[in-house]
Amino acid sequence: MINGPKTGDRETEDRRPETGDRELKMTSFPSSPHIDRLIDLALEEDLGPGDVTTQALIPPDLQGEAHIRAKETLIVAGLPVAERVFRRLDALIDFEAEVEEGQEVAPGAVLARITGPVAAILTGERTALNFLMRLSGIATFTRKMAAAVAGYPVFITDTRKTTPGWRVLGKYAVRLGGGRNHRLGLYDGVLIKNNHLAATESITAAINQARQAAPHTLKIEVEVTDLEGLKEALAAGADIIMLDNMDEAAMAEAVKIVQGRAILEASGGMTLERLPKVAATGVNFISMGALTHSALAVDIHLRLVRVW
Repeated sequence: MINGPKTGDRETEDRRPETGDRELKMTSFPSSPHIDRLIDLALEEDLGPGDVTTQALIPPDLQGEAHIRAKETLIVAGLPVAERVFRRLDALIDFEAEVEEGQEVAPGAVLARITGPVAAILTGERTALNFLMRLSGIATFTRKMAAAVAGYPVFITDTRKTTPGWRVLGKYAVRLGGGRNHRLGLYDGVLIKNNHLAATESITAAINQARQAAPHTLKIEVEVTDLEGLKEALAAGADIIMLDNMDEAAMAEAVKIVQGRAILEASGGMTLERLPKVAATGVNFISMGALTHSALAVDIHLRLVRVW
């Protein structure tokens, strides 16, 4: 579920969403064989039986240096993926990152210097940039959303609305942007949504069934659409209650009712303009599927600067 303390804990009350050095240093690149499989799939898609242009024009022994540059202000995310792309093509590639993951850079900033066989650099260029532009776009968009609620005791969190196959990387980019991660998949948290409730007797029954069946280490979250549902979920012992598509007045009333006895997550219809109003209600988390499904890719390019 959401990676965060329960409402009422000192950490929840005192901490604000951070986008500074301390928070970013805690965001390590995910160690997952899934990422290498995704890179291989992307290269297979682009390369097919071979890069016919590069094979025709570039001698196999030609060496060179290329620079990856930002063409707009952005938050950097995905350099380790770009490096892996080039190294999958040729282990002799030297990839030197010039900035840190999660760093804000200005237009023209050099993000990385790549030296080695020119053929491998040119063949991997588009695949590496596709990863880098997409992930930096997510991080940049998330940073903007997190900044909108700075000063409020609330965290911006993502959802499972991710590009298929990209979830681990997308959620990594969200963290670099200053957001928090909701559950990674269906296996690491109980989330009772409206369709589950439509197939069960009641909110109370659903929570009780989940409590009996799920490991005790998993938190139980339930989605509610009104204050009556909130009261029932609270009485049944839900750890987290999602306030789905409620207006700000209802959210504020929900905070008064709960009084720190459960984590409150606001969800549905979130925009940059609305975020401060929702944060002011006192909820603990605001979830936004847009962080991963609607963030635009940023503009980054690669240029060959010398050959030998």
